[in-house]
Amino acid sequence: MKLSVWAKEQGVSYRTALNWFHAGTLPAPARQLPTGTILVDPPAKTVGAVVAYCRVSSQEQESDLERQAGRVLTMCSQRGLRIDRTVTEIGSGLNGQRTKLRKLLGDPKVSTIVVEHRDRLAHFGVEYLEAALAAHGRTVIVLDETEPADDLARDLTEVEPDEAPGDPS
Repeated sequence: MKLSVWAKEQGVSYRTALNWFHAGTLPAPARQLPTGTILVDPPAKTVGAVVAYCRVSSQEQESDLERQAGRVLTMCSQRGLRIDRTVTEIGSGLNGQRTKLRKLLGDPKVSTIVVEHRDRLAHFGVEYLEAALAAHGRTVIVLDETEPADDLARDLTEVEPDEAPGDPS
């Protein structure tokens, strides 16, 4: 597809995409024809399941969980990303007690995990999760790079006494 079409689909200006192409940082394979037209190769078809993961911190936010899942599916649809299933979970982003996420991370049939915000996966160490998944040809897609600040405060205040770091019990 032409660079201009690709840029529009990605939500960036043509000028930005052109600058990326010339800098060698365009996040997709592309080539320039002798006529000067720049063609971007279509993305490779994903092999494996694409799963949307949605999480809220507490039971009081359960209605937010449904809205979050709806937003994720809408954003994926707008980007032409097919979702095979959606996993929803209620639990703190500060501990490893989220059984559904652990199961998802351990499932080699899942090639892509899609989250609305980076902190829906984890508040800290997402880079390590991404690197570990990438080592096995798997990816994480973050749909919105802005981070909501209120959930971290909520997670910090809801840490159970037995979850507190350094708790000897």
